[in-house]
Amino acid sequence: MRIGVFDSGYGGLTILKAIRGLLPQYDYIYLGDNARNPYGTRSFELVYEFTLQAVKALFERGCHLVILACNTASAKALRSIQQIDLPQIDSNRRVLGVIRPTVETISTISQNRHVGVLATPGTVKSHSYTLEFNKIAPDIIVTEHACPMWVPLVENNEFNSPGTDYFIKKEIDILFQKDPAIDTVVLACTHYPLLEEKIKKFLPEGVKTICQGGLVANSLADYLTRHPEIENRCSKQASAIFLTTEHPEKFDSLASLFMGHPVESTTVILPDNK
Repeated sequence: MRIGVFDSGYGGLTILKAIRGLLPQYDYIYLGDNARNPYGTRSFELVYEFTLQAVKALFERGCHLVILACNTASAKALRSIQQIDLPQIDSNRRVLGVIRPTVETISTISQNRHVGVLATPGTVKSHSYTLEFNKIAPDIIVTEHACPMWVPLVENNEFNSPGTDYFIKKEIDILFQKDPAIDTVVLACTHYPLLEEKIKKFLPEGVKTICQGGLVANSLADYLTRHPEIENRCSKQASAIFLTTEHPEKFDSLASLFMGHPVESTTVILPDNK
């Protein structure tokens, strides 16, 4: 049994990289729906449909545990898949997201209880972070802000260009106009770690940035420890398979940049849910 990792594009590779760094012994399948990304501007219904297709594809390839390494998919599809689809597909399979592990950690980090969330329009529109903070740490004041240009900058390999500074500074300035008291900023999109050094340049002094990769990896390690019935079924050959709905040459070039080593992928066609 491999562990499946799904993202709408490339950003989930930052999650996979962190997971493999902490838990290298397991076998993984990464699936990127690059042909249909970005998900951030799509409707709830379409994100749910696409995400369910991907989850089923990973299940068919032997995954009993799937990580939605995508904030938009976690915000718009995770709950429905967990509550409606898994009982019908196989109640022994699990699908986990990235929002809860992030919120659980940040609630212990923020000193003055003012947290900023930088994310895609879809994640912000869902208000998933505000809702999750309200459950876990209702005293925290959450300010969400959408950064629609950041994912295209990363996926077009422009994240190190001087022009990127304008778009980063613009969004950060707006965030702190909304709440100047923010002391912790969540990079709530898995693409954003590649922009972290530039983001830090424009943050007020003392403000912390939180990336999700390490948090999700730690959460997965804890989950496997608490669920030996799943951990014992995980195969352990330290391998990774990469799948994409896009042309493999295009995927491999940028995926290799995200992972820090050469990547070779295979194209898959996601089945319709009907």
